[in-house]
Amino acid sequence: MPAASPTVEPLPRPARDADLQALAALLVEAVASNAAVSFLAPLSIDDALAWWRTTIERAPARSVFLVAREAGAIVGTVQMHPAWAPNQPHRGEIAKLIVHRRAQGAGLGERLMREAERAARDSGLRLLTLDARHGGAADRLYRRLGWTEVGVIPEFAVDPDGVTPHDAVLFYKRIESAAR
Repeated sequence: MPAASPTVEPLPRPARDADLQALAALLVEAVASNAAVSFLAPLSIDDALAWWRTTIERAPARSVFLVAREAGAIVGTVQMHPAWAPNQPHRGEIAKLIVHRRAQGAGLGERLMREAERAARDSGLRLLTLDARHGGAADRLYRRLGWTEVGVIPEFAVDPDGVTPHDAVLFYKRIESAAR
């Protein structure tokens, strides 16, 4: 019998301890595999756990944290946060698209992104933004999904090794709001 496809669902808030532990392990694995997700290696499980706790607890109520589960284990995640600025009630930002190495290549990143876009649309947002390592897998994914490049910022950040600079590409996507 073939393995069930991962499910994509909202992370319950407040997040359960087991989910926070799984998200921390996913983040540590991503950093160890050189993903450009804002952290330097080595990232400890304690630091990753503290980051997830704080991020989820302090996120605006309209923020969306999605997780992909395979046999109950979290193998992917993405976040959508509404813009904080009062003059941007129509805009949100996508952050921390992470798919575990063992789940990559099966379309899970695309599924997480499509669900994040749907959640944004359902909450009345019409514009999403994000950034990605220029030339990386996420850059290619966002282009396939119809995101529009704004431009490239040279040496925007360093890789998890803390030394090697990489360029970042900024994207936006207009989405049709369900509230219209």
